[in-house]
Amino acid sequence: MHREVIEPPIDDAPNQLLVRVIARAKRDEVGGERAGRLVVRTMAAPVDGRANAAVCRLVAAHLGVPVRQITIVSGQRSRDKVLLIER
Repeated sequence: MHREVIEPPIDDAPNQLLVRVIARAKRDEVGGERAGRLVVRTMAAPVDGRANAAVCRLVAAHLGVPVRQITIVSGQRSRDKVLLIER
């Protein structure tokens, strides 16, 4: 199975990543683009920060950085989020 590598959209600010979260998805995955944002699907429910934690974990794995370097700077309670990637 061939999967196209999708470059994540980066905001004008350095090291910021725009994401669109789909919670309660059938599987965890990072890929695709919707409205100029990287799509992150997670099986986690958006309850008690579970989906946010899953998004950080998935994006970190996708980018090859430790989870501690991913921070949600905007959109804690929204599907559209801005993540800060510290490198």
